[in-house]
Order: sequence, then C-alpha cells, then structure tokens
Amino acid sequence: MSALPLIALLYAVAAGGGCRVRDEMLTGPFTERFDRAELGPAWRDTGGNYRIVDGKLVARGAHNHPAWLRKRLPRDVSIELDVQSNSEAGDIKLELFGDGASFDPDRGAYTSSGYVLIFGGWHNTLSVICRNNEHDEGRKAARADRKVEAGRQYHFAITRKGGRIDWRIDGTPFLDWTDSEPLWGAGHEYLAVDDWESEVLFDNLEIAPAP
Repeated sequence: MSALPLIALLYAVAAGGGCRVRDEMLTGPFTERFDRAELGPAWRDTGGNYRIVDGKLVARGAHNHPAWLRKRLPRDVSIELDVQSNSEAGDIKLELFGDGASFDPDRGAYTSSGYVLIFGGWHNTLSVICRNNEHDEGRKAARADRKVEAGRQYHFAITRKGGRIDWRIDGTPFLDWTDSEPLWGAGHEYLAVDDWESEVLFDNLEIAPAP
C-alpha cells in the first residue's frame, strides 16, 4: 500500500475512534448554510484549519487538506454552492467522489482520491476538471480564458450523471467531461472543499440526487 492511502486510512480510523460507522448516503436534498459558530461533526477537517465566519465556511492556507462532508454522495448528483476568493490568485477548489479522508501529507504533488474542480488555479491561470492527479494526464478538461475576480461571489452548479460531469458558473456552461470509467463506490463517495493559500469562502451548499 502506498503512503498516501495508508495515511488516509489511519486518519479515517482515528476520526471515528476505531471502527467508524459508515456515513449516511444522501437519498434526498441536503442543505448546508454554515449558520453556526463551529464547523461541527458534519465535516471532517483534515488539518486545513477551516473556520466559519459570518455564516460562511472559510479556507485559508489549507494546502490541500480538504474539509470532507460526512455524507455519501449518490452516484448521479446535483451540487450547487456559492463561492468567493478574496485573493488575486483565485484558487477555488472542490473534490468530488473522493474517499472522505485523504489529504496532502507533505505539500508535495497531491493526488486526489476523486475528481478535482479548480477555478483559477495555478495563480489564476488555469481552470480544470481533473481525475485524481491535478497535473499532466490527470487534467481532463481545461480553460485559461476566464479569471477569478477577487471579492466576487460566484454560483457553481455541478452535475454528475453516468460518467458526465457538467460544471456551470452563474448559469453559464464552464467545463464538462465524460469519464468512461466513472469513480464510484467505496473510496469514491464524498465531497470536499479545499484550497492552497488563497482565502476562499463557501456558502449555500445544496446537494440532491440528479433526476
């Protein structure tokens, strides 16, 4: 077993106090407004020091230590949320269909356990849909013509039906890609928010099975 999956396994066991109860599968609509003071047990912070400020989940300098939602995603899913970066570097990041525990242990090359969607990555030069690896062959769809505007709130709408991932921003098609071997099942069931160094805000998360 490689080091990263082993670390993720040990973290998952520790987070559950030994034998962790399998998290609930979302079979109906789920809403998260972050209208409280602490992140709480619905999320698993893998060391990114996430906090809630004025009703928004804030990430800053998480360095690929995601906050994983402790709910299992349906195979076909619709995800909507509001996002904002307060940095000219952009770097708004989500992970979909990951294992619910993995993180970057050493600030090296991070290989996600699921799909990675990045708006304004690499100092706001590239936006991507990735499968596992954020670099090279892991990048499955990309564009460089739209930048994140610091301080602007965006609305993401993401659906996964079958193997097709469709990502829209503010109602406009942004990126899409179809995976011929969709990630699904044990090890590929969770959603996370993430970032590198920028201050990024997340709010009004809504998840539902895709019709």
